[in-house]
Amino acid sequence: MKGRLLIASLLALLLETTASYAETASAADVPVISIKASRFLYQPNKIVLKKGQTVVLEIESLDRLHGFAIPELGVRAEATPGQKIRLSITPTKTGSFMFYCDIFCGSGHEEMAGAIIVES
Repeated sequence: MKGRLLIASLLALLLETTASYAETASAADVPVISIKASRFLYQPNKIVLKKGQTVVLEIESLDRLHGFAIPELGVRAEATPGQKIRLSITPTKTGSFMFYCDIFCGSGHEEMAGAIIVES
C-alpha cells in the first residue's frame, strides 16, 4: 500500500513539474519589447510586429505618470515611475496603429506618440 502511495505521489509531482515547465517554456518564447516613457517621448517610438504573434510590451516611466493607449488594439495602461507594467498583446489585424500618452504630462504632451506596425 505504501509503495502505491509513493508512486502516486511521485507521478503527481512529475505531472505538476512537467506542466509548470511547459508554462515557463512557452512564456519564455514570447518576445518582450521594452518601452521607456519620459516627458514627451517613447523609446522606441516605432515597433514592428507580425499579425498573430503574441508579444509582451514592458513599459516603464522614467519620470512621472504617463498613459499608454492603443485604442485600435484595445490597449490602455498607466505607467508609474519606478514600476514596470507588462501588457501581452496579439495583433489580429495588419496596419499602422498609433500609441500615445493619454495623461496630460505638460506642454509638449501632444507630441508623445509612436506607432506599432503590424505586418502579415
